[in-house]
Amino acid sequence: MAVFGTAIEIGTDLAEGRYSSREIVEAYLARMDGVGRSLNAVVARRDEAALAQADAADEARRAGRNLGPLAGVPVTIKESFDVAGLPTTFGHPDRAGHRAGTDSVAVSRLVAAGAIVMGKTNVPKDLADWQSFNAIYGATRNPWDEGRTPGGSSGGAAAAMAAGLSALEFGSDIAGSIRVPAVYCGVWGHKPTFGIVPIRGHGMSEDAAPSDILVGGPLARSAFDLELALDLTAGADDGDVGAGAWGLSLPGEARDRLAEFRIGIIDSDRHFPVDGSIRLALGELGDALVREGAVVDPSPVLPVGSLEHYELFLMLLRGATSARFSEDEIGELAKKARGFAADDASYDAIMHRALSQSHRSWLAADDKRHALRRRWAAFFRRYDALICPVMTTTAFPSMIGVPKIEQFLMVDGARRPASDCYYWIGLPSLSYLPATAIPIGLSREGLPIGAQIIGPEFGDKRCIRLAQLIERAFRSFVPPPKFAASP
Repeated sequence: MAVFGTAIEIGTDLAEGRYSSREIVEAYLARMDGVGRSLNAVVARRDEAALAQADAADEARRAGRNLGPLAGVPVTIKESFDVAGLPTTFGHPDRAGHRAGTDSVAVSRLVAAGAIVMGKTNVPKDLADWQSFNAIYGATRNPWDEGRTPGGSSGGAAAAMAAGLSALEFGSDIAGSIRVPAVYCGVWGHKPTFGIVPIRGHGMSEDAAPSDILVGGPLARSAFDLELALDLTAGADDGDVGAGAWGLSLPGEARDRLAEFRIGIIDSDRHFPVDGSIRLALGELGDALVREGAVVDPSPVLPVGSLEHYELFLMLLRGATSARFSEDEIGELAKKARGFAADDASYDAIMHRALSQSHRSWLAADDKRHALRRRWAAFFRRYDALICPVMTTTAFPSMIGVPKIEQFLMVDGARRPASDCYYWIGLPSLSYLPATAIPIGLSREGLPIGAQIIGPEFGDKRCIRLAQLIERAFRSFVPPPKFAASP
């Protein structure tokens, strides 16, 4: 059974009768109960419904009925997206009894294409960590090393992909929540251009406005699956106000050779250093791209300095996430913010200022972002894409219960704040750019190393095409040893 196959390969196998939808669903459910149990990746399941839908897909196929591109293909969904009949808790214990009445828009589109939702994957509380644990479901572990994080907040999603527990996943990303788990678990993930994939049904309130920066996108074992999933889920939300007035037509990407691309690569920053294992892997990728004929610039000049970018991203990110705090909590944050020196540019100081900032301050930051978006557009007239790190290290050991402000990572033997990673995560997020996370190697410890391909706004197809070409020429999916050897 092709449990490590891509969604496209499994769909082809089903169409050609190599096995049935029931058989592949049963195989994945068995892995969740067997070798996958220690990971705690899939935390809310609908086994009977999934098997019933598999039987229906098999019957429809035997009857010769026209089926969608994911007909009978089993998938899992990040816990924060509504799936009818399953809880959407965001890790809050007081929501453990919640059950969604309808599917989120993205899920409904995957289901309309024939996908069978087997269950939902784990997240941190409020999706607010690069680890995936909460008081309801517990902690998810990395399939390459179960003492390490799988990333967050789509950590269960990436672990499920890497361990062969599902054919396709759908997650969300505001501060690396698709890309961090993807590179920590050795799979692919795509953060779309802001606004092109409907986010309705991702939240704890049906009436909440879409959050700034937040996007929904796929995780997979191949960049080719990313393109299929994006094609199926992108486009105006038919149920939204004014949706009938616009449509989405993403620019295509016809180039099919790496030699046709101009690529900038950056592997570190003096203010936000990256571990040598990642720099080495990016160097090897750059050499491979040159051998394929691509024009590679190892020192492109970015549109803004790293310290300025870091602070602006945090101001807008924390402005977006401040909604989860009460008025009293915001008051306390504002009081603490006033206690920092005006020139204090530490993560703690910026975070408190950002969470308690005035609307006027947010507008000023948004004006800066708008100007930066124009500068990025000019950058992408010189380069087709930018390749850079997602995080400063490979997957780090579990730090469950340690507040983000107290989390430190070892970068080339030096103790660095984990908050350094916001610079790399924010490079595409701040300016609404698409980014595709790809695996590019393994560290000496046998941990996945990844990078992100950043493109211009609405250049999603370009990012994914580059990922596909790199997958073909440089590195395809490699399963974690423990799970590769398991039936």
